Amino acid sequence: MKKESGFALVITLIVAALLVAVAVEFIHDIYMERSLSRSYADAQQAALLADSGVFAGIKLLQANLADQEYSSLLDKWAQPIEIEDDKGKLRVEIIDESGKLNLNSIVFPNGTVNPAFFPMAQRLFSSLKLPVDLCDAVADWMDTDDEPRPGGAETSYYKTLPTPYMAKNAPLDTFDELRLVKGFDEKTLNTLSPFVTAYNDGSGAPFSPININTAPRQVLAAIDENMNDMLAGRILDYRKTTPFKSTNEVSNISGLETIGIGLQGKISVKGTVYRIFSQATVNGTTRIVEALARADGSQPAILYWREM
Repeated sequence: MKKESGFALVITLIVAALLVAVAVEFIHDIYMERSLSRSYADAQQAALLADSGVFAGIKLLQANLADQEYSSLLDKWAQPIEIEDDKGKLRVEIIDESGKLNLNSIVFPNGTVNPAFFPMAQRLFSSLKLPVDLCDAVADWMDTDDEPRPGGAETSYYKTLPTPYMAKNAPLDTFDELRLVKGFDEKTLNTLSPFVTAYNDGSGAPFSPININTAPRQVLAAIDENMNDMLAGRILDYRKTTPFKSTNEVSNISGLETIGIGLQGKISVKGTVYRIFSQATVNGTTRIVEALARADGSQPAILYWREM
């Protein structure tokens, strides 16, 4: 009888242990399901918030630029926007792409080299410690002939690659397209991204002038063969307090009285294409949207959109 009681006790303990295990598993499944549901909801809210940050940035650009003939780093759009409450956080940063060298400007539509902008690219690449042959490679990628330049490459080269393809023979559509061009690795792209772009102002002109109100020192120093870091620094100092409202005003700077005349046609004082980074965080879940927009009219155009 005692043996039967002991056996029953063991069975009872085993059953109880199994019930506890089942209950724990059930609770764990419920917790995981709710956690996943909550994480999904947080991700959706963060994505929507990041999207709204981009469109808020475009509205800010339109409001800032509607009544002025210039755009500068002293404008409200150039200052990061940060909004935070108990539900989440949003940060929006806007960069003027017109302050960069547009690589599509180095070659005319007929495929011939632009004598003003191709040397500009060579000077910029050299200052960034990048091979100037990369300029030949970009020009060959875009020009309409099949004759490679000394440091470039045409379809005959690209067809020898493990995954063969043809040279585009047309302008760049995006900055990321440079990954297809001979010599452009990830390190090179990271070096170039603050200084070059592939997005034009939409005017239809064969080249895009550089906004001297927003261009970094390296780009300013490369604009003309007579420019240097010292003169570029004077432009930076001038615009810290006084934005350029016309391109002629650059000649007011000491040392640029004559050079400023030669810069006409290469420079502008107002941007039209802007890169917008919008980062939203909801309950620790973060979503980022990077977009490029042409914001010079009543109907802005989205040129690029990437979600991360």
